[in-house]
Amino acid sequence: MFGFLKKKEEAPAPVGAAAPAGGERSWTQRLKAGLAKTRSALNTPLADLFSRARIDDELLEELESTLLMADCGIDATTWLLGELKAQVKREKLETPAQLRLALVALLERLLAPLEQPLDVSTHQPFIVMIAGVNGAGKTTSIGKLAHHFHDDGRKVLFAAGDTFRAAAREQLMTWGERNNVTVIAQQSGDAAAVIFDAVQSAQARKIDVVLADTAGRLTTQAHLMEEIKKVKRVIAKVLPDAPHEVLLVLDANTGQNALSQVKAFDQALGVTGLILTKLDGTAKGGVIAAIARAHPIPVRFIGVGEGLDDLRPFVAEDFVAALLGVDE
Repeated sequence: MFGFLKKKEEAPAPVGAAAPAGGERSWTQRLKAGLAKTRSALNTPLADLFSRARIDDELLEELESTLLMADCGIDATTWLLGELKAQVKREKLETPAQLRLALVALLERLLAPLEQPLDVSTHQPFIVMIAGVNGAGKTTSIGKLAHHFHDDGRKVLFAAGDTFRAAAREQLMTWGERNNVTVIAQQSGDAAAVIFDAVQSAQARKIDVVLADTAGRLTTQAHLMEEIKKVKRVIAKVLPDAPHEVLLVLDANTGQNALSQVKAFDQALGVTGLILTKLDGTAKGGVIAAIARAHPIPVRFIGVGEGLDDLRPFVAEDFVAALLGVDE
């Protein structure tokens, strides 16, 4: 009924450009490089603003425009400016340098609630359902998540639940080979049946984490949104408390459109965590601030490159430092 991609004994093939031993950049360096486009969009005007002689209404208005241009969104920008103005008055801040420090602290405060690492030790198997629109990077994220969990000593299994896209199963199998992970797939059939089989197999094999792929779908496609609800219901029939995590993958390039995706998928599935991908290819990294205000769902992971190690847990302080070049 279904096929297995057997585990192989040899080491997984490398994915992405790997730096030579001893020359690999730290995660902090990669995060900073990955946020370069957004940082440039922010810091070029901010450098001008924060080099001025004093804080005035004109500076604050231009700061507001800069935050909006970085896709922080109206709600987050309004909150940040309101808090900054109150702090300027309350603490009698006078210099733009003081204002910059206040902005850093406020951004950290805004994003801190999103910093909630995913704990997969609470169940075995721990079922993670992956959802998102077409092209958000779901399958690639699954491959990188497997690498992350392997580093923690977890046994992982893939469920090839994207039965709409012709190459999706083959793509996931490639990631399975590279990560030394078994893939449960069917030549035909619906996603719910594939994932049902995968959960049963995981129970029998004492797998730690099941990463269940699903087809990309637009939030306006009602029949496909109903189909993914069915997938979740079927998982619960095998394990009553599963899925234990519903991860929504968001492409950072979509900017403010990410908010409507979060809202629609959360209403359909009850999203428990987010993965923000492709931050290295956009100047819209400020969208995470908009998410923090409109839909404060934990950001479990962020992606800033093609390498296996370029998907890491979200840390608010590190993100803000890389975004604003705090150490510069």
